[in-house]
Amino acid sequence: MTTPMTDGVERASTGVRVLLADDEPHLGYVLQQYLQSRGHDVTLVRDGLAALEALQREPFDVALLDVVMPELDGLEVLRRAREESTPPEILVITGNGTVETTLAALGLGAYDVLSKPYRMAEIDARIRRAWEKRLLVQRVARLQRRVDVAAAHEDASFITAFAPLKAVLDALAPVATGASPVFITGERGSGRRALARWLHAQRVQAPGDRPGPFVELTRPTAATLAGQEGGRARTDAGASGALDAAAGGTLYIPEVAALDPQAAAWLAGVLESGLVRRLGGRQPVALTARVVAASVHSADVLTREFAVPPALLARLRAVDVELPPLRARAIDIGPIARAHLARQASDVRLGDDALAVLEAHRWPGNVRELVDVLDAAHARTRAGVLDAAALTIGTASAPAPIDPRTSLADLERRHIAAVLEQAHWHQGRAAELLGISPKTLYRKIREYGFRRPSGRGAFAEQARTPS
Repeated sequence: MTTPMTDGVERASTGVRVLLADDEPHLGYVLQQYLQSRGHDVTLVRDGLAALEALQREPFDVALLDVVMPELDGLEVLRRAREESTPPEILVITGNGTVETTLAALGLGAYDVLSKPYRMAEIDARIRRAWEKRLLVQRVARLQRRVDVAAAHEDASFITAFAPLKAVLDALAPVATGASPVFITGERGSGRRALARWLHAQRVQAPGDRPGPFVELTRPTAATLAGQEGGRARTDAGASGALDAAAGGTLYIPEVAALDPQAAAWLAGVLESGLVRRLGGRQPVALTARVVAASVHSADVLTREFAVPPALLARLRAVDVELPPLRARAIDIGPIARAHLARQASDVRLGDDALAVLEAHRWPGNVRELVDVLDAAHARTRAGVLDAAALTIGTASAPAPIDPRTSLADLERRHIAAVLEQAHWHQGRAAELLGISPKTLYRKIREYGFRRPSGRGAFAEQARTPS
């Protein structure tokens, strides 16, 4: 049963919500009646403009668009509909089923293209498959949000019993649920990423805030931050940037010194205006991601030695946090160690003698070094107690003396080689350990003629052999 037309729109009741746009009154009516008999909820419009207005006014699961229609053709309606935040799956119907039309429709995001004359049973089957895809996409999106939230909570524990640091966390609480940028400084391995995760978890717990993802960007260029509007093909929608991906969540930049000048200037403008515009794009969108940036360098060093614009640092330092090294908060070593062992899902307990050894160590690598030591010791523990005998800190042999005839360039070559091998050729991690930008590390790799090794130990051998 149908209701009377209102503003050129006829409705049927129950089932998949279908928008049918066809300017041929008889064919449109017959197809509407058939789809209604199959249990679908059908809205019938007669031209492209009415179709676009209907799509913008109410949600549909599937839309059937004829290519040739008054006002706007079906491909233009498809293009505009795909710009909406939650577009339906769209089937395009064409009386001129050329390869060009099909490719254009699929390139614009159509689920499928059908040629006239069509069988109504085939239309029904395509609608149901498109609807199933939409349900699946929605389910995946919901599960992804749950995974993001779960991951945020899993990594959100920032453990400290150190009174000054607890005071910092207490001071952060009022702003943690907001979107103000946060700037974190501290030595390598001191917990900058863990604090960023903690901030993210506080935000996604905020009432009424839709949880977004935690996105870490180790190579922050203008293109990776902003994304690119369009491409070589007219139907290319462009590539999303990191701020797009982190919408509603957190974008974490682990090293501000890695920003190139274009990226730094672009990010400063975004933080000032609160608007994100893709490279080559015209239409900006509101910034919904919180930017958490970190560095092993102070703001003065970043400005003086890495040419980071003061305007960007001023925006990033809306909330400024300096993390103390682990050696300054030895009271945290026991709680961090016990929590890490508990996360290994084992019944291994930290022995008192092991704790004494851990607390006596200076931890130049901070929390990251502590975790590495615990993981190595955990693998050697058999009796359920991780004791001092399982620990390897302080037992390494003294380094061989350096030949005074060795050049500084050769020492640098060997050091970079050793760090790259330690990082398993992960150039972002190696650059962080070396205290240089990934771009500088890449230049050094080319300068010294390093190549990715084919076997264990092969890379260190490269470093000992001048090119």
